[in-house]
Amino acid sequence: QVQLVESGGGLVQAGDSLRLSCTGPGHIFSNFAMAWFRQAPGKEREFVAHISWSGLTRSYADSVKGRFTISRDNAKMTLYLEISSLNAEDTAAYFCAARPKDARRWETYDYRGRGTQVTVSS
Repeated sequence: QVQLVESGGGLVQAGDSLRLSCTGPGHIFSNFAMAWFRQAPGKEREFVAHISWSGLTRSYADSVKGRFTISRDNAKMTLYLEISSLNAEDTAAYFCAARPKDARRWETYDYRGRGTQVTVSS
């Protein structure tokens, strides 16, 4: 089964910055749009950011605009999510996904990772 693997999570301090990574098979990065989602404890999984195959088109949830940056390096087969000014509300498991039917709906993605935990300590 095709897997996407997230990394880069951990315990960080409020105000810190963090970069998450997601790697996977080459054919995913050669062909498909990708996205990040997150799920905080006791809450539903929510859309964070989406990027087109080329990287030229990006979109963000209103709640993260200005602090989150999605990018990709198709040659390195890696998707990134850079987060600045982390706060307690960013504590969540972060997931990457690829090949959506609906960019903001997790369940429509054909390829999905298992997540990396980010915990923000104040």
